[in-house]
Amino acid sequence: MDTAQMAAVYDRMKDTVYRVALSYCRNVQDAEDITHDVFLARFRHEEPFPDDESEKAWMLRVTVNRCKNLLKSFRRKFTVPLEDAAQVCVTQPEHEIWDAVNALPARYRLVIHLYYYEGYSVSEIGKITGRSETAVQTQLYRARKLLKQTLGEEIEP
Repeated sequence: MDTAQMAAVYDRMKDTVYRVALSYCRNVQDAEDITHDVFLARFRHEEPFPDDESEKAWMLRVTVNRCKNLLKSFRRKFTVPLEDAAQVCVTQPEHEIWDAVNALPARYRLVIHLYYYEGYSVSEIGKITGRSETAVQTQLYRARKLLKQTLGEEIEP
């Protein structure tokens, strides 16, 4: 893969990979690290993809796996984020829905993000996350129910 191809892949996928990592990890620095790792993995991957959608699905699968690995790592379990430890400043929520989505458990947050923010179908989300379509539909239903309790209104699919 030459430099021009790498630049094209990066320009096309950087925002999507970063947003998925951020929605999963809920930490800007971790999301940036994971995005960096995912692109390194992509550029080292020598087999060509049949189309852009296959490449995108592969990259999102790698992103989710890297996020899961980070969240179960020793460093993550036994440290406290600096912003929680310092309690120096409290930021006002800019977007109530975004905050409500980020408050969801990871399994719900990811499917909501992929469905509403990235526009994937239930079957595509199932392939990306390695879950059945029924499991994805159930998680979307439960996530909407939790969001309805939090926000007091139902989110339209």
